[in-house]
Amino acid sequence: MFYVLAFQPEFAEPIVNISVAVGRDATFTCHVRHLGGYRVGWVKADTKAIQAIHEHVITHNQRVTVSHSDLNTWNLHIRSVMEDDRGGYMCQLNTDPMKSQIGYLDVVIPPDFVQDDTSSDVIVPEGSSVKITCRATGIPYPNVTWRREDGAEIVLKDSTGTKQLVNSYGGEVLKLTKLSRSEMGSYLCIASNGVPPSVSKRILLSIHFHPVINVRNQLVGSPFDKDVTIECNVEASPKSINYWIKDTGEMIVSSPKYNVQEISQSLYETHMTVTVRKFQKEDIGSYRCIAKNSLGEVDSSIRLYEIPDPKGNTFSPKYGGNNLNEVIKTFKRPKVTYQPDDDDQLGSAEDYDESEIPNIYTKPTKTPHENNGRHNNVAMFGIGGMATRKPMFPIPEVRGSSDNEVSTAISSAPTVGYNYRTFFVVNSVVSLLSFGRFLS
Repeated sequence: MFYVLAFQPEFAEPIVNISVAVGRDATFTCHVRHLGGYRVGWVKADTKAIQAIHEHVITHNQRVTVSHSDLNTWNLHIRSVMEDDRGGYMCQLNTDPMKSQIGYLDVVIPPDFVQDDTSSDVIVPEGSSVKITCRATGIPYPNVTWRREDGAEIVLKDSTGTKQLVNSYGGEVLKLTKLSRSEMGSYLCIASNGVPPSVSKRILLSIHFHPVINVRNQLVGSPFDKDVTIECNVEASPKSINYWIKDTGEMIVSSPKYNVQEISQSLYETHMTVTVRKFQKEDIGSYRCIAKNSLGEVDSSIRLYEIPDPKGNTFSPKYGGNNLNEVIKTFKRPKVTYQPDDDDQLGSAEDYDESEIPNIYTKPTKTPHENNGRHNNVAMFGIGGMATRKPMFPIPEVRGSSDNEVSTAISSAPTVGYNYRTFFVVNSVVSLLSFGRFLS
């Protein structure tokens, strides 16, 4: 007698768990050995809803299908996965007793923002505090990180006012206190949970304050027939209306005579310039740059003056520098002795105080025997800390008309930059000395 030994069906390997994002497709595979005349079924584990039996789909869900490549490999397909599809799926064999194994479908959701709980653009006054919020959802729950769009550091302050500068900040709520204008700009909140794509939201923080004008040079000089440029730096938020007015009341606009420009340097900084072409006598005077916004108005003046300069250089004294009269006051003018009409009479060197003129010394240019026993003394001057020494030989007194004429000649010179003023005073003294030697 012969007996036929039949093998019972069994699972060849476990079902692999799946994690997919919403909207993607998912496929479970059940591997079986020795299936014979038995059948394979698919059941949703949590609801006990039959999905399919062998080659036939039972569920009314149009997104569910089945397939098999042979009697050993059976597939359950779910198209366009939804969040409700999350859970366990059971592969069953109709043996006695029934055999089954489960694979789990995890449906993940990319991050997104809850619009009702997320801040929009914010406008606050300078010195105030603000909280900006980005509320995010997603599975798994996303992390929220803050950065500045311009790459600058975020300024965090604690209750004591201590500052901390960070490149990024983690958390759904970003609190900024005692705001300064430098903190103005766009802030990005970025939500990510490992499920692409990450999302970000741009929140513009506007900090309002009244206009401020900074002027580097309030006195600007130039020779005639040269182009000269004056400039103002404006800080204002909201953006200000900026314009130039001459001391005659005339508003300056771009024309063949003037070139007016504005360059925006940041959200609240603007660089104003006006170039006066072919500077002439009628262009001398004050020019006002004016900035006005909804919070206030401010202006600043710049004065243009003429500098007689044969080399055509333009001088721009620094704001706050000494004027020419203040420079002259630091030096004592040379003594002038009135001489008789006798042309042969020489002045006395004792009438001149050589210690009163700074940084001047003389040196002989010829030896005594080369100049009939007399020395020619050449005046040398030092500026900016150059080494100096006392005169080697007496300096003859200076012939002149009157002290008042010398004083008037000096004080009538135009106001210029410090280096130019120093050169003017020293050069005038040297000229007087040379003139005295010539008369002697």
